[in-house]
Amino acid sequence: MPDGKVVKAVVRGKFRLLSFRTTSPVTVGDVVYLRLLEDGTGVIENIEERKNYLVRKWPHRRHTYQLLASNIDQAILIATLVKPRTSTGFIDRFLIATESQEIPTIIFFNKYDLYESEEKKMLEELREGYTKAGYTVLKGSLMDSNTIDIIKEIVKGKKTLLSGHSGVGKSTLINALVPHANVKTQEVSEYSGKGKHTTTYSRMYKLPEGGYLIDTPGIKEFDVPGLTKRNLRDLYPEFRSIQDECRYNDCLHVNEPDCAVRDAVKIGQIPMFRYQNYLRILATLPN
Repeated sequence: MPDGKVVKAVVRGKFRLLSFRTTSPVTVGDVVYLRLLEDGTGVIENIEERKNYLVRKWPHRRHTYQLLASNIDQAILIATLVKPRTSTGFIDRFLIATESQEIPTIIFFNKYDLYESEEKKMLEELREGYTKAGYTVLKGSLMDSNTIDIIKEIVKGKKTLLSGHSGVGKSTLINALVPHANVKTQEVSEYSGKGKHTTTYSRMYKLPEGGYLIDTPGIKEFDVPGLTKRNLRDLYPEFRSIQDECRYNDCLHVNEPDCAVRDAVKIGQIPMFRYQNYLRILATLPN
């Protein structure tokens, strides 16, 4: 509501805005048209067309997705190489999801103060690879005020989605940027090295300097509805920029002759970990 009032509302009828089944037709970030009733509740009469959205597979029902957020200006993926460790496979799946919706994405590696020499070396390799692909990569600690100040400038005036595994620091960041948010944080398990879920649904917070933060559930895996082998290759920016140089227009960059992407991998222009993740994802997709 324009005056900040919270209204309980129900959805009128069934909205079919997407080509796949979702747990709810409405999500955080949607612009809706609301009719107020005499008892103070409301009815959502319509949902404005979305400029983008993010979903995940719903774990309790096959072929069903959960809408996480819509109308997103940018995303920040919070990753860590310790307590818990974020795999490049997870990072790449998230980037595929945001690329499919043309959502600019920043990768922030948190807990840098806990990294040993091995993790610092690995981080530099990842930073170089993702930077070459065109992504902004940051490192720091959310316990450090300088890191908070940098992120505060990045999110000012924008609708920013935060994502990452449980325990990487999403709740810590929100508490630092949003006064009185009081989002519950959870220690990482010493036994499993993983965080426990503290958020089960998406929630949007208004920033004092303007803009919004969208907190999403701790997610194990993202998915892109309708993703096929043919369009996966277009969701890797470093592939997209050179694949016109491949001999075949429909080259999947696997074993075709005169493949520009595989040649770029051989000379280190494209990092091996990105290419290997691509092959793993490709193997799971239909043609």
